[in-house]
Amino acid sequence: MYRTALATLAAAMLVTACGQEAPKAEGDNTAGPVVSTSETPRNTAIDTAPATAEPAQTPGANSFTEAQAQKAITDAGYTDVGPLTQDEQGLWKGSATKDGTKTPVSVDYKGAVAAQ
Repeated sequence: MYRTALATLAAAMLVTACGQEAPKAEGDNTAGPVVSTSETPRNTAIDTAPATAEPAQTPGANSFTEAQAQKAITDAGYTDVGPLTQDEQGLWKGSATKDGTKTPVSVDYKGAVAAQ
């Protein structure tokens, strides 16, 4: 009996403390908490531009498919791109022609194309 009365009293105090819902303005159909946006970025953007001017290839886990690596080589000015294989460092390697000369090329995980 004492516990039931105490639980009822606690529930009544909680309802009283929360109060009634404030009346909403007409047309106000927002739901959830108000979240403000930051005026300035909180972190720097990731550079996704291909780094074709880098002097050396960067080894790392490569998520490009062979077709995407071939397209990167073609976009770098090469033609007649041959089949590519991925080495243990994550570099796509093969051969392609540029200015009439067939040369070995590679593509790293950033999309940087380099002649070997």
